[in-house]
Amino acid sequence: MLGLDPLQSMWVSFIGLGLMFVSVVLAIISREKLNGIFRFIGLAFSFICLSVAGIIVLLIVLQGPTAEAFTG
Repeated sequence: MLGLDPLQSMWVSFIGLGLMFVSVVLAIISREKLNGIFRFIGLAFSFICLSVAGIIVLLIVLQGPTAEAFTG
């Protein structure tokens, strides 16, 4: 689907996991420490990070296992 080899697929999935981590940290900071427009901006950016991470993980999962995974 994406035309990635297994190593590239691994790094892309790590980027997705990193975006999920950034999203959680930013959401917590926005809710606890920020007020007004900064809270809205922080939560909006957190939602964008989570959405992009979800799309990345979905594409990697739908790509399925690679042929190299079965050859050993």
